[in-house]
Amino acid sequence: MTTPSSLTALSVNLNKVALVRNTRHLGIPSVLRAATLCLQAGATGITVHPRPDERHIRAHDVHDLAALLSSDWPQVEFNIEGNPFHNLMDFVRACRPHQATFVPDSETQSTSDHGWSFPSDAERLRPLIAETQALGVRVSLFMDPIPEMMAAVKAVGADRVELYTEGYAASRGSARAPEVLARYAETARAAQAAGLEVNAGHDLSRDNLTDFLRAVQGVKEVSIGHAFVADALELGYAATTRDYLRCIDEAQAAK
Repeated sequence: MTTPSSLTALSVNLNKVALVRNTRHLGIPSVLRAATLCLQAGATGITVHPRPDERHIRAHDVHDLAALLSSDWPQVEFNIEGNPFHNLMDFVRACRPHQATFVPDSETQSTSDHGWSFPSDAERLRPLIAETQALGVRVSLFMDPIPEMMAAVKAVGADRVELYTEGYAASRGSARAPEVLARYAETARAAQAAGLEVNAGHDLSRDNLTDFLRAVQGVKEVSIGHAFVADALELGYAATTRDYLRCIDEAQAAK
């Protein structure tokens, strides 16, 4: 299955499936089974964020998913997220996913909570971006919605940015919401004007995804994990996948 180029791709982040599995030693719920059910229902990507402490996704999960996608789902994008100064590059070199998303998280924080900063991060990122691209892997940098930084992201060699969307999600229903959403739209335009493609992720959900995609034009991919797995606990993987695809379709229909 393929996604038309005009549509935003849905990449399902499986971290929280692994987190539940790791509380026991039974191997359930299965990360591979979750990936398969989501892909059968129409998801077009799989994302994992393996942290050094293996609190959720473990090294074998990354390799097992790479093997599954390569053999059974070659058209599906595999996105590995992480800090390139911790353990991410080992997975990039071994698995050569379609995309590596560089995230500046510390080893102890519970989840990603900020993007890279330019120009301060530029020189240390540059050689790792070049190495990753030499392996045939697209590089996306996790970024806050700061339009002024987009040209610097392009200058350092990245292919995409992933807009960190917690600020958007947290602003919903507040007086600041229109201003915050406009900032994301402005950042996406600045990225695209600089020659970058745009992804988005963090705290996107069925409640806020359509409005985000209506306002922020040209988003190539959304990566959704926490809300997706929470929904799947109630609806199942397949129904949850289809409902997120509905949100994407509704945003597209409004354009």
